[in-house]
Amino acid sequence: MRTTLLKAGLLAGVGLFAANAAQAVEIEYWQYVFDARVKAMDQLIENFEAANPGITVEHVTFPYADYQTRVVAAHAAGRGPDVVQLFYGWTDNFVDGGILQPLSQEAFPHAEIEEAFFPIVTAMKRDGEYYGLPTAVRSLALFYNKNLFEEAGLDPESPPQTLDEWVAAAEATTKRDGAGNMISAGTTLDMAGQDHHWWREVLVRQFGGAPYTDDYRTVTYDGEAGQAALEWYTNLQLEKGVGAAGFMDEGQAAFRAGLAAMTIDGTFRLGAFRSIETFEWGVAELPAGPDGTRSNYSSYFANGIGASAEGEELEAAEKFLAYISSPEAMEIWLETVGELPARREVALTETNLADPIYGPFLRGLDYAHTTLFVDEAAQRQLIIDATNRILLQGQSPAGALDQAASDEQALIDARN
Repeated sequence: MRTTLLKAGLLAGVGLFAANAAQAVEIEYWQYVFDARVKAMDQLIENFEAANPGITVEHVTFPYADYQTRVVAAHAAGRGPDVVQLFYGWTDNFVDGGILQPLSQEAFPHAEIEEAFFPIVTAMKRDGEYYGLPTAVRSLALFYNKNLFEEAGLDPESPPQTLDEWVAAAEATTKRDGAGNMISAGTTLDMAGQDHHWWREVLVRQFGGAPYTDDYRTVTYDGEAGQAALEWYTNLQLEKGVGAAGFMDEGQAAFRAGLAAMTIDGTFRLGAFRSIETFEWGVAELPAGPDGTRSNYSSYFANGIGASAEGEELEAAEKFLAYISSPEAMEIWLETVGELPARREVALTETNLADPIYGPFLRGLDYAHTTLFVDEAAQRQLIIDATNRILLQGQSPAGALDQAASDEQALIDARN
C-alpha cells in the first residue's frame, strides 16, 4: 500500500513496512563518502532490511568531488540510483537534468510534510511538487578550543558572544614564532568550507544588508554592507593576522590538529570532532553583529527518488525514503552524524535544547536563512574567487564584489 507512507513512518517506525514487503527486489541508494554518514546509513539499511525481508538495499558511495558527475553520468547511461542523496542547492540541476522524479502525493502528502518538517523543507519544492525529503538539517556555530582559550588567559566557559569579542579572542589565541610567522591561528579562514555561507547569510546581514532579494533572484550583496562585511573578513588576515586562507589546507583540519583556536562549521562536523582526544572543545552560537543582530545559515542534504525507478523498485524506494525520513532514522542520524533532526518534534526536545553541543545549533535555526541556490557549487566558487582576488591580487572589496555579483546575476538569470 503506497498511501501515506510518510505518516506510517512517523507513527510506527519501520515496523509497519514489514507486512507490506514486496517480493524480492533490490534497490540502490547512493550518497557521497563521509565516514559518519556512511556508518549511519549502513545502520538504517540494516534496520530497514530486517523489517522488510523482501527488499535489499545496495549502498553505493562515491568521493564528494566526483559525486555529482557520477550521478549525472549514470543517469545519462540509463542506470541511475533508485534513491539518491543530494544537497538542497543541487535541486534545480537534478530536476532540470531529469535525474529525480516528484514524490507521490499519495505516499508523501504535502500537508503532512509541511506539518512535520522544519519550513526549510520547502526548498525541495518545484512547480508544486516535492522532489526530496531531508533526514537532518544543519546550522552553523562557533567551535572553540578550550585549552587554547585557557592558555591565552581567556575563560574557556565564556566563548565570545559578539564579533568584537570574537576578534579579541582570535588576537589573544594567535601564536607566532620568533620570526613573526603564524604557527597557530586564532581562527580559521576558509571560504571553501563554511565561511562563504557565514559571510553571505550572516555577516552581510549583520553589517546592515541582505545578500539577495527575498526570492533569491537578484544579487544585492555588492552594496555597502556586503563590501564592509568582506573587507572585515579579509582584514582578519591582511591587517590583524589572526588567520590565513589555506593554513593547514582546510580550516577543519587546522582545528582538529589543535592549531586553530576557533572555526565556524556545521553540525555535520560533530562526528569528526568527537574523535579529538588532544584537547577539549566547546560550541557557541555564532557571534552577534555590531548592533546585536544574530543570523545563521541552515541547509541540508535530502534524499530523492531516481527518475528511472518504477514498478516494484519504485514502491520499495518509497518505503525506504519514508523510513530514512522517519523519527527513528533521525535519532540514529543525530547520534551517529551529529546533524539535527529535520522533524520539529524530534529536534526540539528539552534535552536537545539544553545540550551544550546541540543547543547552540538548534537555537541558530530560529534566526537562520536558507540560500536558494540555482547552482550551489558555481555560486560558492564566485565568492571564493572574489576573496582570493582581494587576498592574493590586492583587488578592493568593492571591485571584487562587483565582478562576483555580475557573474552570479548572469548565472541566476540564465537559469530562470
